Amino acid sequence: MHIAFIGGGNMATALISGLMRKPRPGHSIRVADPSEQARNRLRSDFAVETFANACEAVEGADVIVLAIKPQVIPAVLADLKNQVLPTQLVLSIAAGTTIASIEVLLHPQQAVIRSMPNTPALIGAGIAGLCAGSHCKPHHREQAERILSAAGDTVWIDHEALMDAVTAVSGSGPAYFFLLTEALANAGQQLGLSAEVAQALARQTCVGAGAMLAQASVGAEELRRRVTSPGGTTQAAIEAFEQGGLRELVEQAVQAADRRGKELSQAS
Repeated sequence: MHIAFIGGGNMATALISGLMRKPRPGHSIRVADPSEQARNRLRSDFAVETFANACEAVEGADVIVLAIKPQVIPAVLADLKNQVLPTQLVLSIAAGTTIASIEVLLHPQQAVIRSMPNTPALIGAGIAGLCAGSHCKPHHREQAERILSAAGDTVWIDHEALMDAVTAVSGSGPAYFFLLTEALANAGQQLGLSAEVAQALARQTCVGAGAMLAQASVGAEELRRRVTSPGGTTQAAIEAFEQGGLRELVEQAVQAADRRGKELSQAS
């Protein structure tokens, strides 16, 4: 499979790194990025071909990965329009960019898959939601899954309108986790712990809990139940969370992210 990445930023680097960890015969990767510094870094780190011009990178590619900011997509695809074939898969990881907007800029029957990976992909622990356009064939879905699974798990979404929900839960989700860790450390300081100790306790506790959840055969609800002894300290804390409306607040936050995602999609 010949893959052309348009853009060499963090997410593209994460995917390239994952693909290069398990190289397959016949695979080749090209990257187009206007930054000479980015091109030099990618050549040095992964020994991939790099180009300043996107048109050169996509020639003969099976998959074209759009790893650029949404606002520059119209200009980039205008340059590529006469070079990209409808049968070439365009895999977009640009937030808020709809399948229809890409088809309009390229070909009405363009094979397009929209995806939303998240930042843990940078350490091979991400998850990406994918939605296939109506002109995609089974092999296009397989190609997209192979690329994105190089940096974590994948889930398929049947209706593109739900991609905003994917963004709200997993795309933005790491920031929610970091906020909880930050708040936990701050609470520890309020109880008298030093900043260094409170941060170490909060960070490793969250990391360890996440690892337990990843390896467990049961869900988060059951794990929570197992560590909440009746009448104990954990139960007191959980009751305070519930009385403070934590679940409702999380729901409101995710809904706010979903609304913003829809606004961005409509603007694309």
